[in-house]
Amino acid sequence: MGRRVFLKLSGEALAGAKKTGFDEATVMEVARQVRISAESGTEIGIVIGGGNFWRGRTSEAIDRTKADQIGMLATVMNCIYVSEIFRNAGMRTAILTPFACGSMTELFSKDLANRYFAEGRVVFFAGGTGHPYFSTDTGITLRAIEMDADCILLAKSIDGVYDKDPALDPSAKRYDTITIQEVIDKKLAVIDLTASIMCMEHRMPLAVFDLNETDSIANAMRGEINGTIVTVE
Repeated sequence: MGRRVFLKLSGEALAGAKKTGFDEATVMEVARQVRISAESGTEIGIVIGGGNFWRGRTSEAIDRTKADQIGMLATVMNCIYVSEIFRNAGMRTAILTPFACGSMTELFSKDLANRYFAEGRVVFFAGGTGHPYFSTDTGITLRAIEMDADCILLAKSIDGVYDKDPALDPSAKRYDTITIQEVIDKKLAVIDLTASIMCMEHRMPLAVFDLNETDSIANAMRGEINGTIVTVE
């Protein structure tokens, strides 16, 4: 799919059947597949959602800004955990955040990220954008554009983009390819609207596939997508 690929992992998908926390076997399988691509020379940036710990504002007693900050910290926890599994699998990693987290992460800069990519590390971009009201969809889009990535790969608990919610309507049909303009016009829930518009404006292609399908990440890294390709043409 390119020399530099950004991979978005669903927090819920990493939790497996438990739906919360981590399923170590799932994360170890992700590590195995990512290592194949990293060893072939692909530069890999990773963003992880926080839905296995926190799903946004869940109570009127919590301010939206504070709720979003909890979500940012959930993504940091996820990246620390997954990074350690990757290291155990033999990869070198780095975790960058847009805010200081003591000695647990390093403060993001494009120069530092490029240096780590050049060293062959898998780079985790945790903490979203560092600001409330922006999702991890927007976070990965921003970083992928800023870091001159070739594409964004979205590994989800669903196997592509559908014309309607397949969980609610069994007649839903999956798109093999669709343009980002169609995604916006049809209000399809691929990524949020802010991220979709950024992808359209900066011509950042996407691919959506099922995290739990055998070798789906390794295949996607080679350009073999069993899911939906979102074009920017």
